[in-house]
Amino acid sequence: MRIFALNGTRILGEAIANAVGLPLDEHEERDFEDGEHKARPLVSVRGQDVFVIHSLNGNIENSVNDKLCKLLFFIAACRENGASRVTAVVPYLAYARKDRQTKARDPVTTRYVAQLFEAVGTDQVMTLDVHNLSAFQNAFRCRTIHLNTRSLFAEVIAHKSGGEPVAILSPDGGGVKRAQLLKETYERISGNAAQFGFMEKRRSRGVVSGDLFAGDVKDATLFIVDDMISTGGTMLRAAEACRQRGAKAVYAIATHGLFGKGAEAMLAHSAVERTVVTDSLAPFRLEEDVLQTSVEVIPSAPLFAQAIRRLDSGGSIAELLGDED
Repeated sequence: MRIFALNGTRILGEAIANAVGLPLDEHEERDFEDGEHKARPLVSVRGQDVFVIHSLNGNIENSVNDKLCKLLFFIAACRENGASRVTAVVPYLAYARKDRQTKARDPVTTRYVAQLFEAVGTDQVMTLDVHNLSAFQNAFRCRTIHLNTRSLFAEVIAHKSGGEPVAILSPDGGGVKRAQLLKETYERISGNAAQFGFMEKRRSRGVVSGDLFAGDVKDATLFIVDDMISTGGTMLRAAEACRQRGAKAVYAIATHGLFGKGAEAMLAHSAVERTVVTDSLAPFRLEEDVLQTSVEVIPSAPLFAQAIRRLDSGGSIAELLGDED
C-alpha cells in the first residue's frame, strides 16, 4: 500500500497515515512560472494499492480548480507508472452542490467532475458526507465509498447534552434524512430518545424564504446538523428560530467548515453556543481567536484510516459505518 497527501492537505494526510500505521510516501509538486504544474510520486507505485488524499476546498494558495487538476494529474501519473489500483481520498468534494439543473441551461457540474475522475483512471473515490448522496452515487461509474460522521457527532451530542432532553434539527428540507439518521444513531449509542425537527428553506436568486417550522424544541438542547457551513446564514436562521421557540441551548454541527465571507458573524452570535465541525478541510479561513473561542474540531483521520485499511484488505465498509442492517 502507498499513501500520498498532496500539498494543502498535508496535515490531515499525515494524521490519516499515522492512524493507518504507515508513513506518508514522498512525492514532488512543482509550480512553474507560467502557471503550469507537475506532480509525481518519488517512490515506485508499480503493482501497489495507492491512496491519494486531497481535500478540494479553495484557499488563498490554490483555487478549487487548481486543487482538482493537481489531484487528477497525480492520479493519472500513478496509473501511468503501473499502480494496480488508485483510490482518490477526497474528504471534501468540490462541486457537489451543483448536482442538477435548477434554471434553464444550468450545468450539472457534479457529473462533469465524476467524468474527469474516470477519465484519468481513478478506480475508487472516497469522500465524507457529500451534499447529496444519491446524486454523488449516480454521477460516478467507478466505485464510490461514502463515509459519514453520524457516530462521531452522536458522541458529541451525548457529551454536550449531559443527559438533558435533546432535539436534532435539519435547517432545510434537503437535510431531513441526514438529521433523521443522526437522531437514530444518537439514540442507539446513548440509549436516550431525541426529538426531531426541520425548517423550510427556499433559495432563489440569493433570496432565502420559508416560514414552516416543524418540531418541539422547547427546553431541549438543540443540535442543528448540516453537511457544511459556508456563510453561516442557514445555521443562524435556524438557531434564532429555535431560540424563539424556547430551546435551552443551540449547537451548530456540520462536517465541512468552509467558513466563507460572513461566517464569523454566525460563529459569534449569541444564538449559537458552539459550532462543531470536522477537520476535513483544515486549516480554516478564520482568525485564530475566533477558531479558539467558537469552533470545536473533531478529528476525521481515524475514520478514514479504518476505511483505508478495510479497502486494502477487502473488509466491509458497511460494517464500519454500522449500515449492515
